[in-house]
Amino acid sequence: MKIITILGARPQFIKAGAVSRIIAQNTNIEEIIVHTGQHYDKNMSDYFFNQLEIPKPKYMLKLGGSTHGAMTGMMMKDLEEIFIKEKPDFIMVYGDTNSTIAGALAASKMHIKVAHVEAGLRSFNMKMPEEVNRILTDRISNILFCPTDAAINNLNNEGFEGFDIKIVKNGDVMQDAAIFYAEKSEEHSTIIKTLGLTKGEFVLTTCHRAENTDDESRLRGIFTALDEINKDTKVVLPLHPRTKKYLAEFGIETNITLIDPVDYFDMIELLKNCKLVATDSGGLQKEAFFFQKPCITMRDETEWVELIEGGFNVLAGADTKKIVTAFNNRNSFSTNYEKDLYGQGKASERIVEELLQFKNA
Repeated sequence: MKIITILGARPQFIKAGAVSRIIAQNTNIEEIIVHTGQHYDKNMSDYFFNQLEIPKPKYMLKLGGSTHGAMTGMMMKDLEEIFIKEKPDFIMVYGDTNSTIAGALAASKMHIKVAHVEAGLRSFNMKMPEEVNRILTDRISNILFCPTDAAINNLNNEGFEGFDIKIVKNGDVMQDAAIFYAEKSEEHSTIIKTLGLTKGEFVLTTCHRAENTDDESRLRGIFTALDEINKDTKVVLPLHPRTKKYLAEFGIETNITLIDPVDYFDMIELLKNCKLVATDSGGLQKEAFFFQKPCITMRDETEWVELIEGGFNVLAGADTKKIVTAFNNRNSFSTNYEKDLYGQGKASERIVEELLQFKNA
């Protein structure tokens, strides 16, 4: 069986790497990786692939940096040519990027089977381009790999039970990756020492979503809260270029510790050693759970509702008071991290097993 995996950003490569390690153990599967170049990342050099033990892409399309429509259209055109040449049995896409929908659309129109990893997630905010991408990708896929019960419930509520689509709860491949890399991060990262941080005595935060960065009121609300928390506990924020731009544009000053963006091993070490996470990232909410840290989510909704329901995470939006209150009440967060929410590191194995069964059915 030949699979083409479509990826467009560094986090997708980390997730796909977990699955690729299982695929590599199976002589019945050939995997070809395509990097659309949706997110240009100067850190994605040969060193990135070698260090993280991720297969290098066979195809590099370099199609980022355009509007949503233009980017998606150009990706579809180039991907179609690759599909014609390689004749895959499956196209595998991850998440909710433009690369995801472009790969699924191109394959669907050519009657090539599509597997969607991280299917069924919903924020119920149609202003997010990611929400549009994930809904459409789910609908035109043949097999949907869902990380959680909530994801499956979302699909059932949308009538997917009546479609000719296989729905599988496999767990979250990001937990597979986190477990794998957690054993290696300390030997690859010196960030705790370099920044002079005390283990368990700092808050790790990220802020990069357009809904927060591009809105002056929301961005001020978040950074006012972070400065207030910083009076009690040091706050460390790897600064996204978009956040940096709007902090300057809005004239927002802060006393928290701003650092350059970090690689994955550095992020794991920061996660392993922080006291608490405050973020507007989707992935970091889960990683906080993987590394047994309470999390404050600076968004108005989240796809990872089981973290909220389980008491591991609090939605605070951009409300200064809610963010600070959540931090002050951090001891009330659940500490039942043994709860199996995401497959406990077996998600990738389930994907490969299901693909082989689906192909042979």
